[in-house]
Amino acid sequence: MTTNGSDSSAAGPAWLEKVKGEVAKAVVGHDAVIERLIAALLADGHVLIEGMPGLAKTLLVRSLATAMGFDFERVQFTPDLLPSDVVGTMVFQPHDGEFKAHLGPIFANLVLADEINRAPAKVQSGLLEAMQERQVTLGGQSHPLPSPFLVMATQNPIEHEGTYPLPEAQVDRFLFKLITDYPSETEEHEMLDRWGKVTVQPNLSAVSSGQELLRLRIAVDEVHVSEALQRYILALVRETRVRAGNRAALDSHATVTNGAPRPFSFGASPRASLALVQSARALAWLRGRSFVSPDLVQDLLLDCLRHRVGLTYESEAEEITGEQVLREIVEVTPVPSLDATADADAHP
Repeated sequence: MTTNGSDSSAAGPAWLEKVKGEVAKAVVGHDAVIERLIAALLADGHVLIEGMPGLAKTLLVRSLATAMGFDFERVQFTPDLLPSDVVGTMVFQPHDGEFKAHLGPIFANLVLADEINRAPAKVQSGLLEAMQERQVTLGGQSHPLPSPFLVMATQNPIEHEGTYPLPEAQVDRFLFKLITDYPSETEEHEMLDRWGKVTVQPNLSAVSSGQELLRLRIAVDEVHVSEALQRYILALVRETRVRAGNRAALDSHATVTNGAPRPFSFGASPRASLALVQSARALAWLRGRSFVSPDLVQDLLLDCLRHRVGLTYESEAEEITGEQVLREIVEVTPVPSLDATADADAHP
């Protein structure tokens, strides 16, 4: 039974503020991004962060790892990087005449794949098994990764020379794709006041742990997702497939009209539905709620789906963005009532 007392409802916001407060010692602003990253930790999901150079993407992930007390590894992705540089390889041991596994930097709680799109596809694909199966196979033997295990990757949206597009199979494994923006004038001024001196640098400490995170995920799983809310999520995701011309998805939830131009070349996969449910549960818990409401799903939709849909050439030529289409889908999809999402079976 889900406990609805004040202590239970306050646990999520209190833990969020504890971790955010520690990260804020090193990072000014990015409050929404920090909340998403913490939600991803609770939802056991990987994150792709995109933003201009100098927006503290690397610092943000490193600070979060420190605040959580994680084992942390940073891998700088470059065109000459090899898969073995990430996952490890078999090394011959002359003294006993055998090959033994040399584990790569991916064997950590939090792995930062910095500028992930600078490495070729074979290196990026080396992450696939690790991100999905939480294990790495070396020399025919599987090596489980630590628990918790998360990949947070960064990429630069403006430099295309010397970069490689991420394979759709890998992009789909990221729970969120987050977009970082420039700080406000007030936030940038605060940076100058805090760190205008070379000798003054933030000093962070661990305020949580991997074991605590694993325990908190149990509480997150108790957050109620009603049948009406599940059908709402399915309607949103299936609408992306309808707008990609997938006739199998055309049902009573679809709102696109026959003959309309296809804005998407492909729609979101079932991972999108799972991502919305899992991340909405985590965000609801962090905000002190015992059930998921439609506004939380709408809040998370762009972060969960922007990287799971592909635009047609016609849409790109007309400068239509995927986010515009996703917002339109939110507008036209019927929203269940709050009473339906907080129904009686929320507290069995």
